[in-house]
Amino acid sequence: MEDQPQVVAQEQARGPAPLPIRLVVGLGNPGLRYRNTPHSLGFMVVDRLAARHGIKVSQKQCQALVGAGLVEGRPVVLAKPQTYMNLSGYSVRELLGRYEASSGEMLVIYDDLDLPWKTLRIRAQGSAGGHHGVESVIREIGSPEFVRLRLGIAGYRVENGAKFVLSRFGREQKKDLDELLDEAAAAAESIISAGVETSMARYNRRARGQQIEEE
Repeated sequence: MEDQPQVVAQEQARGPAPLPIRLVVGLGNPGLRYRNTPHSLGFMVVDRLAARHGIKVSQKQCQALVGAGLVEGRPVVLAKPQTYMNLSGYSVRELLGRYEASSGEMLVIYDDLDLPWKTLRIRAQGSAGGHHGVESVIREIGSPEFVRLRLGIAGYRVENGAKFVLSRFGREQKKDLDELLDEAAAAAESIISAGVETSMARYNRRARGQQIEEE
């Protein structure tokens, strides 16, 4: 028992344990027009995650399509806001309220122009990085403190970003898409079951050909 104060002090120094993920939100645009475009990768990852765990994401709630089930044995709600990308925050705010979840219990999955194609990047929190859907989420819930899984779609200067993210996937991207979705779904499963730190070490790898890690 003599060592107990030291153990307590060590635990306090580490800070509070991270909250378990209860809500997984994929960002995208609804409708057939946007189905196979980079800006709807968040939707596609949620669909892949749902298929891997037998969850039906079809119930209409909080301006979103949602489905509840178990992922890696943990209860989660999967959601795809139907507000269109730039208004995603309205749906996310309602979802957090309905399920009485804090922002720290949410994982948001979305595309990122600044990261090379097929690159995954996990962060515990951060800025929107110019992504309008994430800007909407931060603005509406009043906090940037939520876990995010970013999927790289470019990693080079794009002349017309809006046109790029809303264009259909090219032939080469289509070849990689299935692998990317499986890898992203596995990363989401890891975040849910093993936590953010472990998952960052596992999935935040440097893209092939890059000299330094992305921030």
